[in-house]
Amino acid sequence: MDTVRLTMAQALVRYLMAQRIEVDGQELPLFPGVYGIFGHGNVSCLSEALEAVKEDFPTWRGQNEQSMGLAGAAFTKARRRRQVMVTTTSVGPGATNLVTAAGLAHANRLPMLMLCGDIFVSRQPDPVLQQVEHFHDPSISVNDAFKSVTRYWDRVVKPEQLLTTLPHVVETLLDSAACGPAFLALPQDVQSEAYDYPAAFFATRVHRIDRLRPDTARLAEAADLLRSAKKPLLVSGGGVHYSLATETLARFAERHGVPVTETVAGRGALIHDHESNVGPIGVIGSSSANDLAAEADVVLAVGTRLQDFTTGSGTVFQNPDVRIIGLNTARFDAGKRNALALVGDAQVGLEELNEALDDWAAPAAWQQQARAAYGRWNEILVGRAAGHPDQALPSYAQVVHTINEVADASDLVMTASGGLPGELSKNWKVKQVGTFDCEFGFSCMGYEIAGGWGAAMADPDRDVIVFVGDGAYMMLNSDIYSSVMTGHKMIVMLCDNGGYAIINRLQQAKGVPEFNNLLKDCKRTNDARVDFVKHAESMGAAAEKVRGLDELKDAFARAKSSDRTYVIVIESDQYDWSPGDAWWEVGTPEVSELETVRKARSEHNAGKARQRQGGY
Repeated sequence: MDTVRLTMAQALVRYLMAQRIEVDGQELPLFPGVYGIFGHGNVSCLSEALEAVKEDFPTWRGQNEQSMGLAGAAFTKARRRRQVMVTTTSVGPGATNLVTAAGLAHANRLPMLMLCGDIFVSRQPDPVLQQVEHFHDPSISVNDAFKSVTRYWDRVVKPEQLLTTLPHVVETLLDSAACGPAFLALPQDVQSEAYDYPAAFFATRVHRIDRLRPDTARLAEAADLLRSAKKPLLVSGGGVHYSLATETLARFAERHGVPVTETVAGRGALIHDHESNVGPIGVIGSSSANDLAAEADVVLAVGTRLQDFTTGSGTVFQNPDVRIIGLNTARFDAGKRNALALVGDAQVGLEELNEALDDWAAPAAWQQQARAAYGRWNEILVGRAAGHPDQALPSYAQVVHTINEVADASDLVMTASGGLPGELSKNWKVKQVGTFDCEFGFSCMGYEIAGGWGAAMADPDRDVIVFVGDGAYMMLNSDIYSSVMTGHKMIVMLCDNGGYAIINRLQQAKGVPEFNNLLKDCKRTNDARVDFVKHAESMGAAAEKVRGLDELKDAFARAKSSDRTYVIVIESDQYDWSPGDAWWEVGTPEVSELETVRKARSEHNAGKARQRQGGY
């Protein structure tokens, strides 16, 4: 047997480079590159291996380990989970900074590969710099923290262990049902050790995403259930995008007259003006979708994990006899809410369900009711765009509408936290399928700008428009510099409403006085505000502040023509929010001296009374 002698780190890099994937008939690298910050634990061995192949397997230096992971998540989202960026960190805080990004990938069912330095297997130098010691178990390091936020976790304690663990890593990343982050802890001494690896281990391998077909008996049962429906509704989730099933979804809805609503992850599966679109559903959804969901008797939930923001914490589907069909590659998700579990790929599942239904269509009266409801919702959006004559600052809705009007159809809009997910989900009119990315599985502050960098890297032929509030901007903004340094331009729309305004809204909704969310309500000794323009310019971006919607349009035109990342700052209203929301269960004090809290508790109890327990 032919062998090649390599260090464990060298072998790891060579194996990753040998993995390819077929996408639309084209062969691409499964791992197109690495985000890396080097420190002790990965600088002396792993960096040696990466430096030798830097032209073919590029390493991109980030500014923060968490943001590198978030960029990787956005990259694989943009590539529809068919390519995976690698992230490498040092030991200690370099690794723990990455835990948040791993949690995001886990919640969103996104593939992510993390390679983090670890303490010495030999334990001879213990305790090493940045090592946390566990008195009861010396084998534990901070890397064990990743076990709760990964699909696959391993510590490589012998060089030959790569022969068995790396194939498992790849299969985890490509498993459409159990997809998620994979983590390898790489002890410093083991990275340096050499081993005679079989040469065949590094042979090029081309992977393909399997399409799981639903069980024929379950498919027939689902078709019969849909045929019995008087008020069917289709909920389109993120899995529709990852399955490349958007065209299939549109054809299915058109043929059978089933109204389609979208989850936050599923937004952009249909264009705004599609005949079957009835708006986003749930807590940050539309009144049209939520009103229809309240009456629906059969719900076809495709590629969604039915989180609380989709179901209104179990209150959106109010028909006592409603039945849910869960079409999902993951059985864990397919059976939620007492659903008929149709385990299978979204594209294949919809195609086969379409064939089984033949010429069946939803009742004409229901289709007309859906179109009328969506028409009323669009009238609300017109009013939101117009605003109020006496308002001092533009609302988020007006800023979103203004940019939406002048953006190109192919522009990718992104956000993640604060009030912008709701305002974008409701007010952004998708002009082209697949151009909306709101990270809301983890609702991670900081994803916005880091994700913009990753998305721009994934597809440099379109503009990425990042909507971010001042709070999230302050939390994680350093990838403005990354994007300038690497030449991956994005347009950052920074809406400054003076703090965490949406959480202030939630606080007040629960009867609690404004406290510690808006800057004006924080414990402080002065009224200093950040000069966001100077801050962005200091990182090499072009930036300007505008004071009205007309100025905003002109600034956006300049941003589009810019050759580098462009930040537009606009002060926005703190209290103006779009309607349409479903109920959301949030802990509310059962007893309080405040009348406002007691009133909120009464409203909470009313919401609980409408809640479907576990879907039953």
